Amino acid sequence: MTEPKRIVIVGSGLAGATAAGALRERGYAGEVLVLGSEQRRPYELPALSKAVLAGETDEPDWVHPEGFYAERDVDLRTGVTATHLELGARLVLDDRGDEHRYDRLLLATGSRPRSLPVPGGDLPALRTLRTLDDALALRASFRDAARVVVVGAGWIGTEAAAAARAHGAEVTVVDQVRLPLHGVLGDTVASVFHDLHAEHGVRWRLGERVAGFTDAGGGAVTVRLEGGDDLTADVVLVAVGAAPRVELAHGAGLELADDGGVGVDAGLRTAAPDVYAAGDIAAHFHPRLGRRVRVEHWANAKEQGGHVAGNLLGENDPYLSGPYFFTDQYDLGCEYRGLADPDTDELVVRGDLADRTFIAFWLRDDRVAAAMNVNSWDDGDALQALVDNRRAVSPDDLRKADLGALAG
Repeated sequence: MTEPKRIVIVGSGLAGATAAGALRERGYAGEVLVLGSEQRRPYELPALSKAVLAGETDEPDWVHPEGFYAERDVDLRTGVTATHLELGARLVLDDRGDEHRYDRLLLATGSRPRSLPVPGGDLPALRTLRTLDDALALRASFRDAARVVVVGAGWIGTEAAAAARAHGAEVTVVDQVRLPLHGVLGDTVASVFHDLHAEHGVRWRLGERVAGFTDAGGGAVTVRLEGGDDLTADVVLVAVGAAPRVELAHGAGLELADDGGVGVDAGLRTAAPDVYAAGDIAAHFHPRLGRRVRVEHWANAKEQGGHVAGNLLGENDPYLSGPYFFTDQYDLGCEYRGLADPDTDELVVRGDLADRTFIAFWLRDDRVAAAMNVNSWDDGDALQALVDNRRAVSPDDLRKADLGALAG
């Protein structure tokens, strides 16, 4: 395959910026153009709901140092949004009226926060968290707020609740699930997070749906629950997940998967010639899992961005890494590797749930589908190997055996 003369990357988030850097690290000397809607240079998102929201820093983790792009002749254009693709002509059109020809194209357009389709769901006073500006504004609001309502008991919702409590606000979390993070962790491990937040004063309104929002004046919002109760707060954060930004791909006729992402093969290629997708939007056929998966976590964007650079240059390597994420809430820190189905996988716990120092394993057909270390930091490599190598193990071994030896 002939090396491309010009690679265009649409999206200046972690996946796109990592891909641009990896192209240069691989010695690619052709043109690299990165188009990004954000005004800032590319940055990573995890710190926004953690260190930034908690007040530990005013800056995110930047993907590359400030002078990186100019020094490596990467044409980074911030504040520019791609609006249309012409796949046959190999053109990207942007909101400034410019056309950009490509030999290879990477779509890394990321996600946007979901809204709730209820009356008042578009109120300007409702907050979401996706950008550095969002995080800084939300932090300032937490510091001034007496009452905060968080709608959504997922990772962003629970991290934001912890930050709001740290700033002294009274916090209520509303979600239709019966336990926070239930869909990812299942009853037993989700209960750990429920109790953690309750001990820090968070009020749970679980198993309840939001019926609508109304403006309560002065920037406050009233959250009406379907059961009839009203919760009025100075700050209301809607944290009900993210939607992949696939409008550009869909408008060009690219295949969308059942989960709403852009369908790509094991090597992150779309069905269109020389067009790839990575990060939040990529519904990737994972060879180890035998199905498509779309992952919105930091590690996936970073690793797919680095991996797809090789394939943009003519390699044909499948992307094999599995999901990874981490969280910090109060005095609890954890890492999660793999992809569990807590409804059907067997949960095995090594350590003490009550002490919140443990490792949780989810077993499927006697193999580790996922592992999560909570306030336990010595076995990360072994846990990754257990998830990756799919070696048969027993629950008793996972509870008692040396994990390094078990992982091989």
